[in-house]
Amino acid sequence: MALAPARKKRRLSPPESGSPETSPSTLVETSDAPSGNDFFANAARWNLEQDYETRPRKVKKKDRENTRLPIKTAEGRVEQLVVPDIKEEDNDSWLGSDEEKDNVTPESAEVKIEESKVSVRQQILEAKEELARVASLINEDPEEHVGGFRTLAQIASSSNPVVKKLGLATQLAVYKDVIPGYRIRPLGDSDMTEKVSKEVRRLRAFEQGLVGSYQKYVNELARHARSSRGGVSEALSSLATVAISCACTLLLAVPHFNFRGELIKILVTKLSRKRIDGDYTKCRETFETLFRDDEDGTASLDAVTTLTRMMKARSFRIDESVLNTFLHLRLLSEFSSKGSQNHIDRSQPDPALKGKKPKFKKEFRTKKQRKLEKERKAISKEFNEADAIVSHEERDRMQAETLKLVFVTYFRILKARIPTLTGAVLEGLAKYAHLINQDFFGDLLEALKDLTTNAASSHDDADSSEDPSTSEVPATTRSATRESLLCIITAFALLEGQDAHKAASTLHLDLSFFTTHLYRSLHALALDPDLELSARSLRLPDPHALSPSPLPAPKINIQTTPALLMRALSSILLPPVSTHAVPPIRVAAFSKQLLISALHLPEKSAMGVLGLMGRVVKMHGRKIGGLWDTEERKGDGEFEARRGEVEGSNPFAGTVWEGELLRLHFAPGVRRGYEDVERGVGGGRGGGG
Repeated sequence: MALAPARKKRRLSPPESGSPETSPSTLVETSDAPSGNDFFANAARWNLEQDYETRPRKVKKKDRENTRLPIKTAEGRVEQLVVPDIKEEDNDSWLGSDEEKDNVTPESAEVKIEESKVSVRQQILEAKEELARVASLINEDPEEHVGGFRTLAQIASSSNPVVKKLGLATQLAVYKDVIPGYRIRPLGDSDMTEKVSKEVRRLRAFEQGLVGSYQKYVNELARHARSSRGGVSEALSSLATVAISCACTLLLAVPHFNFRGELIKILVTKLSRKRIDGDYTKCRETFETLFRDDEDGTASLDAVTTLTRMMKARSFRIDESVLNTFLHLRLLSEFSSKGSQNHIDRSQPDPALKGKKPKFKKEFRTKKQRKLEKERKAISKEFNEADAIVSHEERDRMQAETLKLVFVTYFRILKARIPTLTGAVLEGLAKYAHLINQDFFGDLLEALKDLTTNAASSHDDADSSEDPSTSEVPATTRSATRESLLCIITAFALLEGQDAHKAASTLHLDLSFFTTHLYRSLHALALDPDLELSARSLRLPDPHALSPSPLPAPKINIQTTPALLMRALSSILLPPVSTHAVPPIRVAAFSKQLLISALHLPEKSAMGVLGLMGRVVKMHGRKIGGLWDTEERKGDGEFEARRGEVEGSNPFAGTVWEGELLRLHFAPGVRRGYEDVERGVGGGRGGGG
């Protein structure tokens, strides 16, 4: 309603002549006499009605009718939208505007600007309250408050970094709660035109709104995660950390939902960088958890595909921990077929059938019964898809594709001879040995022989180097020794991973090269002072070293060198396939060398060697019993310990005189270990000389 104009005071006496306030008059006659004397005489001749008639009129406007529809607020109340009335100003209101503008000073303007600003603390508190309110509404009824997703996104787009972090974390919690247990497909033209019920229409509107808001949120996470590179401010770096953490949590919480590939790309992009920090470790651990918990294999296939593409694009210039994530795949324990980098061998049918289908009694069904059975199967299939039930055939297909990608990556790295990743590849091949196709054994063993030869040559070069300035010789020697041991383990694991009857009948693999290499390396390993040390061992640096530095982390795995040595010796002397087929001369030569090495090994390694000898004696006691008795010597000449060949060392020409020294060992565990060996042999004299 417009305000009534201010009532003007009318001048009752005419203005004096010559006054600057003189204005056109409505009087019939004017007089030059003074107003004070003739006021009452002249007032009778004033035409007041005519003067009122000529004044401009102002008509009172009627109240406007409100034509707006009622609205529903975010709290759920129905209210009438009130249209504010536009107040008309007086005709002469603009006359004082210039004066008002002139009265505004710079000091007053600054005060207004300061009053309009809100402190950062107050902004954060208001953002927390608003985020909590909107998130509560969405959790109460997501279908009713779909617009809350846009509200959360608007709050997260604030210029305040703290508010951004709160917005990203709040959206993460909300999406984890409201995302359904199925993947939402986009609606086609036919879906938009068909008639559906009100409930279905409401559900579709919620799903499409959820997918659209979730896509924008994932894109926002990717944009913030890319800002974690070096040279950025601390605020951007912390924001990138929050974004990467949100992506990791979403990938583990809802791996079945839409835009899983975008989340995987965020993590893979972080793993492709050289800098290893907390975010890098979190991304790697997320992939390991995803591989272990993935039941259908679809998410694992997408992750392995993206990882292998990244490795190939970067020419495999990555950290070995990224490659070790493949060791956590569930197909290691669930997949039963064998494969290589080219194809997968499916399970063969029973040869007794000879391609014929098994006979069974066909049940008679009418046409109507067959139709009902077909409809029943279709409905059952839809129910299984809705319940996310994964069939064994689909899971095997996904795991087969994943296995091919893993083998392709391993073989490419072996072909490229990348030293930093060779150990990780060998460990992976040893784990996947039972899944490797037999047709590929020949090429793989040739690659392992080349690696073993290169490791031995690097070991010899390191030993022959006399340059004191090379401070990395011990680390290089130790790494080469570990790689050669793992090559031997991998070679024998390939044979152990196959079926026993197939390995004996169809496989003709010559592994004597690896046996000879291990036999030659026993003395060098026994004299290594850092044999039992690892990256976690506490050790003071060498004060005489030119550049003392801590022991580098192993390039292969966390196992120590003695553990790898025990695995290799067990594969040669106690194979799970055809254990009694091990030649006696091989068992005797290794037994003699191991007892000699036990005299020089540290306490724990010596106990491990004697424990292995106890198992060897129980299995092959009759073959090597003559070594503990001089009266039962079967060979002529003498034992040649320095000869590099097992067959030419003549082990039965010697005796186990090292037993007398092991009985006097300073460690009680070593003494008890050798006593167990003697009891296994059954020789009362033990050493014999």
